[in-house]
Amino acid sequence: MRQDDLYINKIDWLTITIYALLVIMGWFNIYAAVYDEQAAKSIFDFSINSGKQLVWIGTALLLITIIMVADYRLFENLSWILYIVLLVLLIITPFIGKEVKGQVLSIGFGSFRIQPSEFAKFTTALALAKFMERPSLDLTKFKYQIQVLTIIFIPIILIMLQPDTGTAMVYTAFFIMLYREGMPQRYYVLGLTIITISLLALGIENNFYIVIGVVVVVLILILLGKKKFSRILAFSILGAVTIVYTYSLDYVVSKLPEHQQNRIMVLFNPDLDPLGVGWNVTQSKIAIGSGGFAGKGYLEGTQTKFDFVPEQHTDFIFCTLGEEFGWLGSLVVIFLFCALLIRLVFLAERQKNRFSRIYGYSVISILLFHFMINIAMTIGLFPVVGIPLPFFSYGGSSLWSFTILLFIFIKLDSHRIQLLGRMK
Repeated sequence: MRQDDLYINKIDWLTITIYALLVIMGWFNIYAAVYDEQAAKSIFDFSINSGKQLVWIGTALLLITIIMVADYRLFENLSWILYIVLLVLLIITPFIGKEVKGQVLSIGFGSFRIQPSEFAKFTTALALAKFMERPSLDLTKFKYQIQVLTIIFIPIILIMLQPDTGTAMVYTAFFIMLYREGMPQRYYVLGLTIITISLLALGIENNFYIVIGVVVVVLILILLGKKKFSRILAFSILGAVTIVYTYSLDYVVSKLPEHQQNRIMVLFNPDLDPLGVGWNVTQSKIAIGSGGFAGKGYLEGTQTKFDFVPEQHTDFIFCTLGEEFGWLGSLVVIFLFCALLIRLVFLAERQKNRFSRIYGYSVISILLFHFMINIAMTIGLFPVVGIPLPFFSYGGSSLWSFTILLFIFIKLDSHRIQLLGRMK
């Protein structure tokens, strides 16, 4: 058997099949989101979003071909170079980019524009994999934790300057990969605690109840432990810090841009401004709920036809699916995403090379974060932060970045035997 035949057999075609299904289904839903029965156009019409998305899909296929024929060692060797190049692009974007709704996210010429923050996801994943592949790296040691977090937070800071809070949040998904690679659990417990206290502080009007709860918890911890002065002091300080944080959170939120404040408050009170900041989520939930069990039928969505849901072809594409294909269609798409993520976990775990495994879990982390937050956003369980649904939402930068992210890992997996030989 020829070497080319052996390589083809080692490509994970199941993952590629799931990818293809999601992209095709996304394309049809993009057409449904912009469909106008009064002036119906072909799905292939390049003047509407479905036609433009078809161009992005075609160029994505070209990117896939380039990745699959390239030397697998290229991605490891160029990791730092690609990371630095994207950091430079993130730095210059606010100065030369195009401003849209107060944000400067994209650069380019004429109608061709790309969003560097989307592509920085896979370059950050490559840089982390390259840095962490050393056998001597131990994430239980503070110096390595600082170095790894620096790689993650540099792009976060640069993206926040654009400002693009939603995309910046995506980079925290790398903590999922870090947990797999040995990051101490105490950081995750601390993070979940801060998130819980923040949600309580924002959701409960009277912070007095939170203070009482904190005091009770601190007293219980002191009583359950050994009554040493150092332990009492430590928990007392922790309780005091928690109380101060609770009361200072309102002040911090008040300093955020008004649209971000509104998005946070609408999460806790959807009826706060149903015709203003709450409009997107309210209409999205109406669209999804109106789909019932099997949906209204393809191109039959009334919320879609009358443009009730803004950004329905991008961030809120899931509500188009829910309205026209109902609970059943939504379940199929959720199943495909879950199948893809589970398959990627399997592929990541079978890697014998640390670089490939770390990169694989970075891919999983980013896709999982986008998948969960986007759907939670459309059903009102998370603030509207402008995060696309992978392979589904309209947009060239989004589709390209997710395609590159995924297929680099598929390429590395297809050469896992060679990578193992290099490791030895």
